[in-house]
Amino acid sequence: MSPELTRRDAIVALGATGVATAGLGALVWDDSDGEGQQGGPSTRETAVAAAEALYPTDVTGIEGFVETYVLGRIEDRPTHREGLDAATTALEEYAQNWEDTSFTDLSRTERQDIFDSMGVDGADPDPSGSQREQVRYYVVNDLLFALYSSPTGGRLVGLENPQGHPGGSDSYRRGPE
Repeated sequence: MSPELTRRDAIVALGATGVATAGLGALVWDDSDGEGQQGGPSTRETAVAAAEALYPTDVTGIEGFVETYVLGRIEDRPTHREGLDAATTALEEYAQNWEDTSFTDLSRTERQDIFDSMGVDGADPDPSGSQREQVRYYVVNDLLFALYSSPTGGRLVGLENPQGHPGGSDSYRRGPE
């Protein structure tokens, strides 16, 4: 059975970032996340497409997980929202320049190639750095942190109790599976 990410996983991951998670279950994207620059994909669509390229292929439920997590991260944090908007716009512009199409329209492999050719894997994550450093900070690192700090993502790498996920004393008495 494929691991399935849920909105609950996203709320747990948000808790690990220090975001207050009370009431986050009802958050929904509104019209302020309209189309991106020059009528391109929205920040939400690009973030979901990035996660589909970054997360293991057998993981399901990515869209709802990413939407909940990203919305929780930008809610009441305009500076973080602006940074994420700029990073996803940079990713879209890079894909448009190199592939002559939107990042969201590329295949998983082509999206991974965009990250590679942009040099994101070797970039230092810096919210005020170059475009590739911002993509690393706001898109890659944030989405990977979300995955692996969630209960489902933590289990993928053998973490029974990721940070922020209460497992109770029962988890300390069980051996690894």
